[in-house]
Amino acid sequence: MYLLKNRILTDGKAINSEILKVDSFINHQIDSNLMKEIGKEFASHFRDKNISRVMTIESSGIAPALMTSLELNVPLVVLKKQTSKILNDDFYQTNVISFTKNTTYNLTLSKKYIKPDDHVLIIDDFLANGEAASGAAKLIEEAGAKVIGIGIVIEKSFQPGREKLDNLGFDVYSLARIKSLSEGKIEFLD
Repeated sequence: MYLLKNRILTDGKAINSEILKVDSFINHQIDSNLMKEIGKEFASHFRDKNISRVMTIESSGIAPALMTSLELNVPLVVLKKQTSKILNDDFYQTNVISFTKNTTYNLTLSKKYIKPDDHVLIIDDFLANGEAASGAAKLIEEAGAKVIGIGIVIEKSFQPGREKLDNLGFDVYSLARIKSLSEGKIEFLD
């Protein structure tokens, strides 16, 4: 997606060989117009897949997932990183390792917001090691629903996430694939 790649080159900052900072337009301050275009792109790619729900993990995936769900005219479900006291025992849960924060959290999906006949599109802001997306997929499949695809805003192709998700048989669609990062330099995979 040219618009996204251009924005990454203009406003993104490669901190080192693993970290790309995009907080000025994706996850701290959000460019709503860019998110709208991202939602249109994901919806266009997955439109004929009979999607019944879009899911994401709080919090950075919410904006692109919301715009995608709006374009597809289906509900957005946000998977939580912490168990809420109001969920009781009526949820699916798995442990996920966060690449960015180097911590483990309990990914939680309320049983109230998924049905066995659902066709789910997962949207996430980054793909690094594939832990978040595969954790989300595990919960969806545990509920008896089907993961139709995984939409990634920015994929760090030099990390093992894509290979992991491909090996699990998922249809992964990334809008910007980063080949390499180094301080001040961003190279895309064409």
